Amino acid sequence: MRVKGSRVFWFLGTAAVAGGILFAFWPRPVAVDVGRVARASMRLTVDEDGRTRVRDRYVVSSPAPGRLRRIGLRAGDPIVAGKTVLAVIEPADPAPLDARERARAEAQLRAAQATLDKAAPELERARTAHEYAEADLKRMQQGFASKASSHQALDAAEERERITAQEVIAAQFARQVARFEVEQARSVLIQRSATPTSDSPSDWLLEVPAPVNGKILRVFQESTAVVTAGTKLVEVGDPANLEAEVDVLSSDGAAIPPGAKVILDGWGGTAPLDGRVRLVEPSAFTKVSALGVEEQRVNVIIDLVSPPDQRPTLGDGFRVDAHIVTWEGHDVRTIPSGALFRHGQSWAAFEVSGGRARLRTLDVGRQNAAEAELLGGLDDGAEVVLFPGDKVVDGVKVLKRVPTQR
Repeated sequence: MRVKGSRVFWFLGTAAVAGGILFAFWPRPVAVDVGRVARASMRLTVDEDGRTRVRDRYVVSSPAPGRLRRIGLRAGDPIVAGKTVLAVIEPADPAPLDARERARAEAQLRAAQATLDKAAPELERARTAHEYAEADLKRMQQGFASKASSHQALDAAEERERITAQEVIAAQFARQVARFEVEQARSVLIQRSATPTSDSPSDWLLEVPAPVNGKILRVFQESTAVVTAGTKLVEVGDPANLEAEVDVLSSDGAAIPPGAKVILDGWGGTAPLDGRVRLVEPSAFTKVSALGVEEQRVNVIIDLVSPPDQRPTLGDGFRVDAHIVTWEGHDVRTIPSGALFRHGQSWAAFEVSGGRARLRTLDVGRQNAAEAELLGGLDDGAEVVLFPGDKVVDGVKVLKRVPTQR
């Protein structure tokens, strides 16, 4: 009986050791992070940084030679077209005009008047086009609500309305500038025709009025100085009418259509701003990157769509981060980019099925940094392994990692 008992104990001990060894070397599930195949909106963007600039800026120069009085205005001061005096010039030599100079001054006045006459019908044409674009947009909105118009037609109508509105602003600005040129030419003719025996000192002063409403952007000549005709005095413009300039790789610029949607952030505000691509410049330039690599780049000009009250602190020359949308889709079947890897000549991912990782070959379309368009290979809602390591192989058991609570 003792012999049989010792054999039993020996057998049980051997079985326990063998079980321990088997347990120690038994394959354990690999802990993995998982994502899902889902339907969502997806977009492709060109991401670059740029800077803002006043769209319509105007450099005011001295219209005649003379002695410039000290300019008391500073950058940021508001100005009113035709009322705010930007500079006062005293004639250094108030000699009367001779026949040749008088003829030149009169010709300049006539040319300025012709430009002003041309500006009026241009403004009327821009207003008429804008009114038509507004009416067309209303029709498209009504048609879209009744499903009689497509989303693309509505987008095109909105784009035409926005462009024509900008054309009205530009035409108004051009008319203000033309009126300013007429006043300047007339002032030069009167001032240079004054005689030294004039009893009124104001006849000997040439006041330079503001050409447009807005603010002072820069003062080039603050102190009193003798200036010649054409000397830069101040730069003015409307900081509320901003645009952005972004340089991108020429290969990216070729894929950006006019009117493309733009998201601007990183400008210092709490919310991103909306923009639209107005122009991809037709000429590229060479730029050396921070790594010393020569790149062909092209400027993209972006109109800011967000109203000025959403960006009251944004000014001229400010830095922005631009995300230019080159493609956007809705109800797109997507898969996290972190789940994809190359398998031969195809894309692949590991699907989590029945507690195991199963290798699936996929048909993938467009991709961005976060996700990819899944054309085939997995069903909606399928779970996939994110960033699979070398321990994840076809058929291995996996354990979904629980996210850490913070």
